[in-house]
Amino acid sequence: MQMTKEEIASAVAVGAYLPLMEAFYTLQGEGYYKGSAAYFIRVGGCDVGCHWCDVKESWNPDIHPPTAIEKIIEQAQHHAKTIVVTGGEPLMWPMEPLTQGLKRAGLQTHIETSGAYPLSGQWDWICLSPKKNKLPLEEVYGKAHELKVIVHNKHDFIFAEEQARQVGENCKLYLQPEWSQREKMMPLMVDYVMQNTHWILSLQTHKYLNIP
Repeated sequence: MQMTKEEIASAVAVGAYLPLMEAFYTLQGEGYYKGSAAYFIRVGGCDVGCHWCDVKESWNPDIHPPTAIEKIIEQAQHHAKTIVVTGGEPLMWPMEPLTQGLKRAGLQTHIETSGAYPLSGQWDWICLSPKKNKLPLEEVYGKAHELKVIVHNKHDFIFAEEQARQVGENCKLYLQPEWSQREKMMPLMVDYVMQNTHWILSLQTHKYLNIP
């Protein structure tokens, strides 16, 4: 039986359906797990509004079809054991139903989030990528396994240190150049990491490899 718009909206509100922008199998391009095979689930919807965002088409959830999580999970099982939920900002939606299903299927659950919304879901790895215009909630800092700060200008080094002081002592710390500014910022970042060795340099290797 076909669901009405109201029924679909209710299903999205509880996380039984999600506005799915795309899902694809590739290599993780960034951070701690870079180079490893992963299946990405990109959820539509984001109001953080980074001017340098390279997936602005993810911002409006209304243009992405509400998709039953059973369908999302069924497709995910045929690829890598690691599932990366990204966006957009996936925590705009309840993540518990999706992650429960992924865990029952024996899959590892990773999330990439700005931390601007309450943490929901069962996660094996949380990559926190904070943004100045909508800072993470306090609860997310302490649960992050990886902090990834995007460096667009020199002030971002100050912002990065402010953010690093709020995560747990075992959280991995990454600085990653904003793609359009990489040629300008990379020499500064190399020097910074050499002088501040608690940081690790992260590159968007998927863009160099020309893969999703």
